[in-house]
Amino acid sequence: MNHISGSDQSTLPTSPPSDQRGALSRRRLLAGAAGGIAVVAAGQPAWAADATRPGAVRGPSLAVRDRQVVQGIRPSRALADLRVLSERIGPRIGGTASEKAAAEFALTSLRSAGCRDVRLEPFAVADKFLADIGDPDGQLPDDICWQAGASPDAGLDAPPVTGRVVDVKAATAPAWPADPAAVTGAVVLADDAQDADAATRVNLRAAFVLEAQRRGAAAVVLLPADLAYPRRASASSPRLVPTTGSTPPPWTAVATIPVLGVAQVQKRLLREDLAVRPLRLTIGTTSHRGLTSHNVLADIPGRAGAGAPLVYVSGHYDSVIGAPGANDDGSGTVLTLELARVLNRLRKSDATVRLALWGSEEQGLIGSRHHVAQLSAADRGRIRGVFQNDMVGTSWSPATRYWQLSFSGTGNATTEQVTAAAERLGYDPQISPVTQRGASDHQSFQEVGIASANFSWRGEETPALLEPPYHSPEDTIEKNISMDRLTVSMELIGCAAYALAQ
Repeated sequence: MNHISGSDQSTLPTSPPSDQRGALSRRRLLAGAAGGIAVVAAGQPAWAADATRPGAVRGPSLAVRDRQVVQGIRPSRALADLRVLSERIGPRIGGTASEKAAAEFALTSLRSAGCRDVRLEPFAVADKFLADIGDPDGQLPDDICWQAGASPDAGLDAPPVTGRVVDVKAATAPAWPADPAAVTGAVVLADDAQDADAATRVNLRAAFVLEAQRRGAAAVVLLPADLAYPRRASASSPRLVPTTGSTPPPWTAVATIPVLGVAQVQKRLLREDLAVRPLRLTIGTTSHRGLTSHNVLADIPGRAGAGAPLVYVSGHYDSVIGAPGANDDGSGTVLTLELARVLNRLRKSDATVRLALWGSEEQGLIGSRHHVAQLSAADRGRIRGVFQNDMVGTSWSPATRYWQLSFSGTGNATTEQVTAAAERLGYDPQISPVTQRGASDHQSFQEVGIASANFSWRGEETPALLEPPYHSPEDTIEKNISMDRLTVSMELIGCAAYALAQ
């Protein structure tokens, strides 16, 4: 563990980190109050303690400790935190400067909340390859993120290139312009190869890129296949060299021009604009190598002292390429930070409450698995439960069910306490039964027998019904956050965790 002393306190940079500065300085995400954001008075609770919550079937019946929790929650603080994470920092890609900026912001917030033993837990992660799509003529919408993935097998780290856009349709059967000069210096758009065999797809893609380069293209932008609603394809770093097994070969420079993989919403906007007028783009790519990601940890000590039981409240603070990550998982991050402020001001519980923000979840639960692996058998035995919060604030209308997701499919102390808190808050019909599902950091704990569950607002029929902005450039506050749902999540987890800690 990397314990951060008081003399090492970090503050958030006044400008976005270098791997995000180009995208965010030009593509500043809007800061209005549309898209499901409730108006929240600064420094005030969202509603009276005994008021019926939005969507609840009845008024609450609060225990004394519940009332202390809900009266301490300030949605305005959580919203301010979320603006820093998703707008000021933007996409927080595991191990890059943007993720580190978010970790430093969380460290400062947890110290300010009065938590003890605030620290970073470092671990190595894979290289990343990112791209910035610039719009020199200001034609494209500026209310989404324009970061994309860059191919590690093509041009990287060179000065940005600007060129007119030429759409040749399918990469497997390109419609090259009759005039060869039309491709010279152009940014070529093409639907990515869709062959069912992965190795064949990579080979077809590489052949297309090399032909575009031979014709004089300045860059290639590969467009994903549309997914079935409500899913939308995410940005990616397309490979031009087939990989074998679980260990990819060393990066091989197949092409010298930049090659990008964009998200489905970016694809739609690019083609819509190009259909009505000429379009120019500026393309820049950056490689990030030798990376270290971090978990952010802090404690609110319990009465039982050094050997006290542990109750975790957690979320993951990284996001995927091209996604500002307002809901996934900025919402779980700010829930954790706000409950740190609230619970630290209440009467000490028997257990120590541990606030945990996991790094590099999106790469395969790397941060939480690293943390669990570092725990001694004795420390694992101290854990009463882990409340993992992943996507707890979406404004998507069909996401009316609050899901209790267990990797094992069975309930435990966390789901029992959330179910009980939901009944006291008047939310019992909105709470799912315990449902089997992994794919978030609760899985890392349940794999070794530690009580844990993930809590999340999703569609009524199945937890697979995630909102359209999921892993998308549209995962912004204005397009994908309901402060009502986020506040209810803070109340449910705050009441449940405080009860379990008693």
